[in-house]
Order: sequence, then structure tokens, then C-alpha cells
Amino acid sequence: MSVNRCVVVDVDGTLVDSNYMHVTAWQAAFASHGRCVPAWEIHRAVGMGADKLVPALVGAGAAKEIGSAVAAEHDTRFRGTIANVQPLPGARDLLAALKRRGLAVVLGSSAAAAEVDHYVGLLDAADLVDHVTTSEDVDRTKPDPDLIRAAIEKAGVPAVVMIGDTVWDCRAAAALGVPTLALLCGGISEDELRSAGAYSVHRDPTDLVPQLDSVLDETLSSARPTGR
Repeated sequence: MSVNRCVVVDVDGTLVDSNYMHVTAWQAAFASHGRCVPAWEIHRAVGMGADKLVPALVGAGAAKEIGSAVAAEHDTRFRGTIANVQPLPGARDLLAALKRRGLAVVLGSSAAAAEVDHYVGLLDAADLVDHVTTSEDVDRTKPDPDLIRAAIEKAGVPAVVMIGDTVWDCRAAAALGVPTLALLCGGISEDELRSAGAYSVHRDPTDLVPQLDSVLDETLSSARPTGR
């Protein structure tokens, strides 16, 4: 089967249940550098890379002063708990369904490469993932579209959709004209996801899989694949 389109798939909160663990790691990292940041505010910023998340939560001035140290501590704390991260229901089934559809599957994550590699192993999905793009591939992470663009360039074919769980996924994809199939399992409400431009909203990967063919057919009939 000739592959002439791709789908960009987020990882944290989309394929694996890690968003709230990131919140805990970020909160502790901020606290260790004298900043008390409420968990709910951190949760709403999850999905951005550290380059965007830290200044969004403490301001540009503080980010310049402590951003690198806070990000490094978050990474250390999160790595200490990554073994507890579990796949979200239907995550591998979703990747398999995309492959059966004849799409190139590209993971587009603001996480570090080592984390994404761990999750690919956790999902036993090495044979289902064609390319991986992480924060290490770009200078600017979501909601800037750089990471999505890099993912599409790695695939070498236009993107049909993005699959993600945050408003940052939706906005990054929308900047390139790519519709987002949004999932609620990252903890963001349907109204917010739709306001950010989500084409459709689904509970989790298990909910999306039986609807995948119809949703993809709709996106293909309503617009050309975009992103190149």
C-alpha cells in the first residue's frame, strides 16, 4: 500500500496517562526554586514545552532567571516516576487502526526523546510508528507549529489530522491548517478544545477507534490534506 498521507499523534495525555504526573513534577520543581504555582494552573499549561510552560506560569523575567534549573529539576523528578505511567485505554489499538488505514504515523511530542522512546516500548508500538519528533527537534514547542511542521517534514507527505489532548495541540495544528481530533483523557474540557479549533472531540483512544474511518473520511472530503 502506497503511503501518501500522515497523521501526527501527540503522546502525553493522548497515548499515555502522564499529564497529572507532569503537574506534580513541575509543582515540586517550582517550589524548590521558591515559586508556589497552583496545580490547576500547571495542568492547563501541560502540552507546552518547557520553553513556553515556564514563562507562561511565572513570567518571562523569572523564566530567564530560573527556567533552565526548574526544567531540569522537573525532568529529574518526572524520570523518577515514569515507570508508573500507564497507556491510556485503546492507545495501541488507535495506532494500529491508523496504520491499517494506510497512514504514516508520526509522534509529535514536546517531551524529551528518551521519554517518547520509553512510551513506544511501553505501548509495544515500534512497528506502528514511522517517525518521532520531540522537543529536541525544534527551537519552539507548542503552541508554535514548529513541532507539527517538523513531524510532517519527517513523514514527507501531507498531514490529514493531528490527534492530541490539549488546546496547544489544537492551536499548533490549526496554524498549519491541520484539523485536530481531540481527546478528553488529558483533562481539558470539550468546550475548550472546540474553542481552540478541534475538529472533533472524543473521550479517549478507545472511543476514537470505532469512529476513526468516518472522521477521517469527513476531514478528507471537507478539505485537502495540509501541512506541506
